[in-house]
Amino acid sequence: MADWQEFLSSDPQICGGELCAKGTRVPVTVILDSLGEGSTAESILASYPSLQREHIQAALGYAADLAHEERLLPLKAS
Repeated sequence: MADWQEFLSSDPQICGGELCAKGTRVPVTVILDSLGEGSTAESILASYPSLQREHIQAALGYAADLAHEERLLPLKAS
């Protein structure tokens, strides 16, 4: 997979500087939330015609990098 930075960008003039799919006004959080809610890549692309499949893969790569950076607390068994 290509480096996510190739397909994502942050510009203070676009969406208040929120990280977006490069060349669009679609925030990465929207892409990741959609995937988390069970949307397919195809349905996201249909909902946001300015997106490309590479944007979705880049958002996942970004999320993976964040997961490696953070230490998550273990969940307690119920």
